[in-house]
Amino acid sequence: QVHLVESGGGLVQAGSSLSLSCAASPRTFSVYAMGWFRQAPGKEREFVAAITWPDDSPYYGDPGKGRFTIARDNAKNTVYLQMNRLKPEDTAVYYCAGARTFSILANEYEYWGQGTQVTVSS
Repeated sequence: QVHLVESGGGLVQAGSSLSLSCAASPRTFSVYAMGWFRQAPGKEREFVAAITWPDDSPYYGDPGKGRFTIARDNAKNTVYLQMNRLKPEDTAVYYCAGARTFSILANEYEYWGQGTQVTVSS
């Protein structure tokens, strides 16, 4: 079982930056591919970014390409999502997720955090 807790969400203005963190336990976190997804009201959950294990290769969905960066620190059992040049359409609940194999599909992730709200004002 992997337990995930997101933090770092909040209310920011368009053009600002925000960094999300996802703390994982237990230490076996390091063997999982980790992803970030988001869900806005009335919309389906959307792939944002993922990072593989063990080579830590990042992959990005269309929303975050060129603006978001995913990284992981296995020593700290933490995965990060740095979001730059935020837009109002980035407003959503952002979820951290873990999977035994890499995927960009939400239904292939086994473990999920509770989510953190990101609101971008215009």
